[in-house]
Amino acid sequence: MATREDMISSSRARIQPFSATTNYWHPLAIITTLFFMWGFLTCLNDILVPHLKSIFDLSYARVMLIQFAFFSAYFLFSVPWSKIVNRIGYQRAMVIGLLTMACGAFLFLPAASAASFPLFLTALMILAAGITGLQVAANPYVDLLGSPETASSRLDLTQAFNSLGTTIAPKIGGLLILSSTPFAIEELRKLAPQALQAYRVQQAASVKLPYIVIAFALLLLALLIGMSKLPAIETAGTGKTKVNDSIWKHRNLVLGAAGIFTYVGAEVSIGSFLVNYFGLPEIAGLAAITAAGYVSFYWGGAMVGRFLGAPILRRIKPGNLLAVCAVCAAALVCFSMLADGRTAMWSILAVGLFNSVMFPTIFSLGVAELGPLTGNGSGILNMAIVGGAILPVVQGAIADRFGLHHAFFIPVLCYLYILFYAVSGSKPNSERLVRE
Repeated sequence: MATREDMISSSRARIQPFSATTNYWHPLAIITTLFFMWGFLTCLNDILVPHLKSIFDLSYARVMLIQFAFFSAYFLFSVPWSKIVNRIGYQRAMVIGLLTMACGAFLFLPAASAASFPLFLTALMILAAGITGLQVAANPYVDLLGSPETASSRLDLTQAFNSLGTTIAPKIGGLLILSSTPFAIEELRKLAPQALQAYRVQQAASVKLPYIVIAFALLLLALLIGMSKLPAIETAGTGKTKVNDSIWKHRNLVLGAAGIFTYVGAEVSIGSFLVNYFGLPEIAGLAAITAAGYVSFYWGGAMVGRFLGAPILRRIKPGNLLAVCAVCAAALVCFSMLADGRTAMWSILAVGLFNSVMFPTIFSLGVAELGPLTGNGSGILNMAIVGGAILPVVQGAIADRFGLHHAFFIPVLCYLYILFYAVSGSKPNSERLVRE
């Protein structure tokens, strides 16, 4: 009779879609372009936040509707996208996701022409709906594109190029979108309604060129992915055998979803407020366009950390590295809250380095041993990215009431949960059974 260990080993072997000797660098390189693009677009929100805040005279809580509209798309569309992936496969789903993103980018043109905040939010949600499709398809595709033992390292490497996009976006976005000096709030409130609308249209026009270029780049990427010969991977809908399992039985997936929720919520909460944070007199008193340049250090730290993390994850257990990063991130945020001046500024920027491996590591640990259910599991994990919609609004409300400097305790709580997941919650069911 087969032992429990033999059964677990056999299960793992059946879900490996490729041989260990096959070279998948070419398809991996193609998919990596998607990670770069959605990273770039996601981080542009950090520039839209201070820009639209000044144009429409918004509170911290209300301007966070930008992140709410964007990241709520993950909650609304992740499960439908997972069904699409199961039905048509990973590659076609990526193409449809890119085309959806292009539609959202083009919608920025009428939003800017009308200077309509609700229309901006609609454009962001459509754009994010397409990015959700890419996340649901591309993350598990990379995870399955080779040996399970190196899945975290492989996903971390592709996420490094995602961070390259997030590093470049604040600098480019700041130069193109924040190029003009906005009116002070007092001046804005003195304008007559017609003059106010004309001012808003003039200021909002700065987003047109960046998003036109982005829309055409997305169309070209859709053509590239559609014409590429990528390896086919079995999904729950395309497999020949019936899947008699439920994703809700996998503890590492369910707790991993909470891990993604807290990680994205913490990362977005910090990134969204950096421009305004660095503008505070007690921190650095920087102008918006100058502060936007410093935001690149936050996302650049994540990029450096991911490039370093890819080889490190081949030598250190993912859970152990995740625990170390969670402790360091929480400590740096606490230090920034207790300090002021440039010390507070650079300590919060350093958090990006330790955010680096969190998403790919939590994702890989979450989908471990799901087999053909990986696509469905990816949908659940991507739903949890809604943390980026909810937690920034919570932090914004706290900032409005108690001040921005001390509103960063929300990310601290998030990093403490990630520490729990790294130490205990990430253990797959089979591993727990063997230990028992």
